[in-house]
Amino acid sequence: MTVHVVIPARFGSTRLPGKPLVDIGGQPMVVRVAQQAARSVADDVVVAVDDQRVATAVEVAGFTAVLTDPEHTSGSDRSMQVAELMRWPDEDHIINVQGDEPLMPISVINALIEKLQALPTLEMATVSEPLEALDDFLNPNVVKVVADDSWHAMYFSRAPIPFARDSLASGTVSEDAWSELQSTGRIQRHVGIYGFRVNGLRTFVELGLSALEKIEMLEAKIDKLQKSVTRLEKKLSSHIEFIDRVYEPLRSPISKIKNFFG
Repeated sequence: MTVHVVIPARFGSTRLPGKPLVDIGGQPMVVRVAQQAARSVADDVVVAVDDQRVATAVEVAGFTAVLTDPEHTSGSDRSMQVAELMRWPDEDHIINVQGDEPLMPISVINALIEKLQALPTLEMATVSEPLEALDDFLNPNVVKVVADDSWHAMYFSRAPIPFARDSLASGTVSEDAWSELQSTGRIQRHVGIYGFRVNGLRTFVELGLSALEKIEMLEAKIDKLQKSVTRLEKKLSSHIEFIDRVYEPLRSPISKIKNFFG
């Protein structure tokens, strides 16, 4: 199976229009991201753009650009359109690297690829890292994630989660209390990189916006993923029921054949 890095790059950013073309050391930011991703073990790098100006900058730098619908509201939607236009098979992997992450460590990209390849049934994975600074833990611009004991993500939030009542309820946190929280290994910052199998990404983007996603102004990954799992379970159940219906009329003849041959 092939591993593709897809970099969603939206020229029409509401907070910083033209962001992909912001100059960083003489190169557009999106080109810096592509150059970094190209150093990973991925098989190719594709930039999903919404504007010909970004496409031109990407192609001049020697990378592949694919024009996508400017009305897409998320990088996941944009990445899925690329997969469809490129006709990538369902079993291929897509690593979604954000277009404003020129310093994304190559080791992180490679670790995510390794995880997906090691677990063939894994439809989606993402990355988190320990939060070092209390200010970041309290900062709503830093997205936190809570995971269970098997490191399956449970919830993403801009709020300081998990909420330590005794340490945080007063509104002030001592250095000792913060150190104690860090020592649990559960204070995690979400890193904005995602890995999908193509068929898993397709299922994911078909799900509508959840209430949690609208409230937090995030792509509510877990809420969508749970809906995806439920949908797949229903499909599997319907397949099993179909097999049972087809097999049932054959049960009696098969029994007679078995009895005939002893």
